[in-house]
Amino acid sequence: MKKILVTGANGQLGRTIKELYKKNTIDLDFYFVSKEDLDITDKEQLLAFFYRNSYDYCINCAAYTNVEQAEKTPEIAFKINANGVNNLAQKCYEKDITLIHISTDYVFDGEKEEPYLVTDRANPLNEYGKSKLLGEGYIQSIMTKYFIIRTSWLYSKKYGNNFYRSILKKASEGQSLFVTNRQKSCPTNAENLAKYIISLIGNESDNFGLIHFSDNDIMTWYSFAVKILQENKLLRQTNLVKSEKYHTFAIRPKNSTLKNIK
Repeated sequence: MKKILVTGANGQLGRTIKELYKKNTIDLDFYFVSKEDLDITDKEQLLAFFYRNSYDYCINCAAYTNVEQAEKTPEIAFKINANGVNNLAQKCYEKDITLIHISTDYVFDGEKEEPYLVTDRANPLNEYGKSKLLGEGYIQSIMTKYFIIRTSWLYSKKYGNNFYRSILKKASEGQSLFVTNRQKSCPTNAENLAKYIISLIGNESDNFGLIHFSDNDIMTWYSFAVKILQENKLLRQTNLVKSEKYHTFAIRPKNSTLKNIK
């Protein structure tokens, strides 16, 4: 039975994988660790952990994803998304563990009109994207058995702080919603990404390298908000305003759509 370690297990993707694992009928054995159980930025802790345990795969869901705060305190983002990933890649390489790492559409600058291919040059606009790209580079320089999965606008309907749940919360509280239509990408349901990751393991894929994975519907944040409200029968009673102005501390790509071809 293949043993799979999931780091960052308290995040929306980790919790989604755990939920699917409980329903799982294929022959896989998952082990879930939170930051409190295993801090990937702590080399000594990693050394002790991997000395005691062995795995066939590691799904790294541990990440710093606060794009706004990363711009103000980039050292925190780089500590986790780059240095921590470097530490983890080193241990996975030493222990012959296949690493499945989650990255982001924000490694691109958004200047391209068409969806981005894995062969397109990365050029992140913000500190979050830069930290994630550096983490990708560490994996590529250390390992051969890895999957780096870039995904876009990841959300869970059940877990975590994300756009989907934020829109629902504000709408249910009767708040007016001002949502930008100046950015576009493909919102990606964490459940679909989790199923894809499990399929990579179950099928014993050896097509290693960079992968783009997202749901296929291209939309703006505003059109995504409309979809969320329609889906939950809240559109008619919510004051949803399309906003041309969108002021954030971090610069964000206007188009971060990913082409789902390796």
